[in-house]
Amino acid sequence: MQKLSGSVNQTLAIGKRLARSLSGGEIILLSGPLGSGKTILAKGIAQGLEINKNNIISPTFILLRIYKGKYILQHFDLYRVKDLEDIFALGYQEYFYSDAVTVIEWPERLKFLLPKEFLKIKLFFKDGNKRLLSFIAKGLKYKKLLEKINEDIGN
Repeated sequence: MQKLSGSVNQTLAIGKRLARSLSGGEIILLSGPLGSGKTILAKGIAQGLEINKNNIISPTFILLRIYKGKYILQHFDLYRVKDLEDIFALGYQEYFYSDAVTVIEWPERLKFLLPKEFLKIKLFFKDGNKRLLSFIAKGLKYKKLLEKINEDIGN
C-alpha cells in the first residue's frame, strides 16, 4: 500500500488514522532519510493514541521515550546507534515484545535484532513538501493490520 502526503498536516492525519487500527503490542518501523517525516508520522500515531502530539520529540539523544495514552507508546530513534551493544544494554526485548505500541525510527540499525514480524513504513521525498509513504507488512498479524489500515486510510 502507498499513500501520498502533501503536507505535514496530512502526514499527521495518516498517523492518527493508522493508530485507530492498533490494539497494542504492534511494532511499527519508520524508515527514510533525514527530514522525510518519520517523527511527524510518529506524532500522528501518538495523537491517535490520545497522546498530545506536542509532547512527542525525536528521542535521538536517548534512544527511547515512553508516553502514556490509550496504549503506551514506546518511541525509539536509533539514528545515533553505532554499536548493537547500546541496544542490548537497553534490554530491547522487553520493549519490542510488550503490550505497548512500539515505533522505531531508523530500524536498519537493528540489523539481525530486527523483529521477525512488523509493519514498516518507508517515507520518500517527492516534489516540494510531498512525501510518499510505502507500507510493508511482514507476518500474518501485520498483513491483517495493513488491510484494516488500508480500509481506514483508503487510497
